[in-house]
Amino acid sequence: MRSRELTYSKAITELETIVRDIESGEVDVDILAEKVKRSAELIKFCSDRLKGTQDAVSKILVDIEAGDKDEDDAA
Repeated sequence: MRSRELTYSKAITELETIVRDIESGEVDVDILAEKVKRSAELIKFCSDRLKGTQDAVSKILVDIEAGDKDEDDAA
């Protein structure tokens, strides 16, 4: 799955699948290394997405507060 097509929900679902596979204990060592590498990529993707969302929400809240202050000053 290419990064452009990846969404947070898809990444979480893929991570859950990888965890189930690993917990089953039936993963070949070579495949395990690939799954761990993919997990690291997915975790970074999710972390970046959450950070971006947090930054966007923070900016919106700052803009709302600034708008409220402008309205208070006008009154």
